[in-house]
Amino acid sequence: MRKLILTLSLFVAFRAYAQEGLKYQTPPQSILELAVAAPAPTVDFNNKGDVMLILEKSSYPTIEELSQPEYRLAGERINPANFGPSRSTYYTAIRIKEVKGKREYVVTGLPANARIGSVKWSPEEKSIGFTVSSNTSITLWKADIASGVARQASSRKLNAISADPFIWIDENRILVMAVPAGIGKAPEKPLAPEGPTVQQTSGKAAPSMTYQDMLKNPYDETLFDYYFQSEPVLISAAGEQSVGKPAIYTDVIPSPDNQYLLVKSVHRPYSYLVGANRFPSETDIWKVNGEPVKKLASNPLDEVRPKGFDATSNFPRQFAWRNDAPATITWVQALDGGDPKKDVPFRDVVNMLDAPFSGQPAELVKTKDRFSFIRWGNNTFALVADANSTTQKVRTSRINPSRPGQDAVTVFDLSENDRYNDPGTPVTVKNQYHRNVLYVSPAEELLMTAPGASPEGDRPFLAHYSLKTGKQQILWRSQAPYYEQVSEVIDPAKLVVVLSRESVTSPANYFLADLKKKNSLTALTAFPHPQPQLTGVQKQLLKYKRKDGVDLTAMLYLPKGYDPAKDGRLPVLMWAYPREYKSASDAAQVRGSAYKFTRVNYGSPIFWVTRGFAVMDATEMPIVGEGDKEPNDSFIDQLVMNAEAAVEKITSMGVGDKDHIAVGGHSYGAFMTSNLLAHTNLFKAGISRSGAYNRTLTPFGFQNEQRTYWQAPEVYYKMSPFSYADKLKTPILLIHGEADNNPGTFPVQSERLYNAIKGNGGTARLVFLPQESHGYAAKESILHMLWEMDQWLMKYVK
Repeated sequence: MRKLILTLSLFVAFRAYAQEGLKYQTPPQSILELAVAAPAPTVDFNNKGDVMLILEKSSYPTIEELSQPEYRLAGERINPANFGPSRSTYYTAIRIKEVKGKREYVVTGLPANARIGSVKWSPEEKSIGFTVSSNTSITLWKADIASGVARQASSRKLNAISADPFIWIDENRILVMAVPAGIGKAPEKPLAPEGPTVQQTSGKAAPSMTYQDMLKNPYDETLFDYYFQSEPVLISAAGEQSVGKPAIYTDVIPSPDNQYLLVKSVHRPYSYLVGANRFPSETDIWKVNGEPVKKLASNPLDEVRPKGFDATSNFPRQFAWRNDAPATITWVQALDGGDPKKDVPFRDVVNMLDAPFSGQPAELVKTKDRFSFIRWGNNTFALVADANSTTQKVRTSRINPSRPGQDAVTVFDLSENDRYNDPGTPVTVKNQYHRNVLYVSPAEELLMTAPGASPEGDRPFLAHYSLKTGKQQILWRSQAPYYEQVSEVIDPAKLVVVLSRESVTSPANYFLADLKKKNSLTALTAFPHPQPQLTGVQKQLLKYKRKDGVDLTAMLYLPKGYDPAKDGRLPVLMWAYPREYKSASDAAQVRGSAYKFTRVNYGSPIFWVTRGFAVMDATEMPIVGEGDKEPNDSFIDQLVMNAEAAVEKITSMGVGDKDHIAVGGHSYGAFMTSNLLAHTNLFKAGISRSGAYNRTLTPFGFQNEQRTYWQAPEVYYKMSPFSYADKLKTPILLIHGEADNNPGTFPVQSERLYNAIKGNGGTARLVFLPQESHGYAAKESILHMLWEMDQWLMKYVK
């Protein structure tokens, strides 16, 4: 092979001005082609597995689209022009494919340039329902599966902001959340305020995370009242029937037998500290025609909670229907006042009440830790899960719903990070109510799909789990050189499934498989390689240790045709995201697979393999605190050990040039990057996107740190790269979305770190992307971000 040429584009020197009036730029061609590649379609199978939908995704919106009017209210971002969420992705086309008949056809009758969302099969799967969004409205549409012909199902405009915009009742009826008839004009902003905005506390502790997009003043409250209200309307062949008065509904869910509705709504007084999910609420049961049946709860404003990630409200919460019963409601009540610090035998109780809801609720089960979820099976079998964030433990137990109050029997009790022993997720089937329930074989076995983590990487599997013996039998497992996983279980008894199969060189495609027969694969799709420019890129799972013995991994990408013996060492881009663990053995587990297809998305570092870099992606950065030790008490020391081990690995292979290594990350990875630059001399440059750098600005906890600033001030100080800005001399590129909505990563975090570095004589560049949130969306923004990163890497690393 000819000597590897490190491709370079003409370099535009950075001007030494304090500010730059810069227009959107585009990256070099090799990066541009990968960035603008069409997104892969999404597939969705019906319950029988004989029909599949192929949903074509939209590509990046333009910055003009992203700059449309937007309100940020009570934790939500909305489009006031069409009563929907802003910044939403959508589908552009729907294709229907008969799995065995081979017929494939496009859904017709849609408006031009339709923006399709919320695609749902009807209960009998004869139709699909979906929304179509325009600049001024969201409307309901139906498409006949047999013909593929679509038509608008209602003239009412939908409100898709706070509740599900529509839900099938049965094959002929759909409940929609409509914009109220006669809603009138939106409130106009007053030219001058009527008075100051005042908040007051009465001396009771009310710690809260640094949430963004909260209500800020009385005008915001009137906007919330106007845009979040909706009207439940039943759509059928008989016409359109309103079944409730306009209100701010967050849930309107039919019972499995379609006789009742579970209705939750919120009301004033609102909060400027927490979002709409913690506003005062009413939870009721109605008949499906809107007739009130029972008041389940009237919860007050949920502003004041105890400290801790497992803290919750002391009000009834998580109301839901039992999937396996015609009309039985369940809800959860804290037994510890919502305070995880209290020493109690049980944290939560799950209550249950059957129709007609006139009796006393039964205590179904009590959980030792905070309730997580229930998976319903039948009248004698269900699985309930509870979890503890501090210990990172998750317990799954079996219960008998016909015998409320009996002790739960533990089935699985594992660390949430113990991937090697993860038994998987139980397969569900549709029951007579068209609801998902657990599949249990005649031999009392669950069918489980699992990611199959192992020391060789992820190898997904399908297994039987015996409820009698507690033993698991693997029935099928992904084999090299493919990465396969069960996408759909068509017939759990006969083990007929749909497999998703990919490899390093082939994108994910779908196959019908009879796992009881060998070589019974039938191809269902043939999606082409979306980014052929990556063909030939080398991929390798690296394994190495840090100096205290913890095993680490990273996924290495090398340029096409690269040979270290002939081509010498390469510049390196190392990309990572730290994670906390309560066990060194959990932290040491291998994550990912060397056999997965390489698809480069906008935030990936893999772009730079086309620019002559060795790219270490998913570079493990575990932070371990076993027993009573908190991981963050030694955050910096462990972070440095992780980075030293990664640098030693890539250089000892003869691949990486130790004098030309960059490190980068997004969000907590950006926080990691700035800390590594402040505390080591391992890197030539860093790239930090949308990070938080001063932990005192998130004083009531961050990431997995539950202690407050006042409980652990030294931890907050030492973990803040802002505290060491005078040591931050390695060039760092700071990129941030101007409209970041993530708790804690306010844009001011990047602004203040940049100012601190500048004031101490460091080298930094600060780039704010207009209209962008925590993740970036507009095509212009993404291409400019890639240009900025490329310029930085070429100047300071390569």
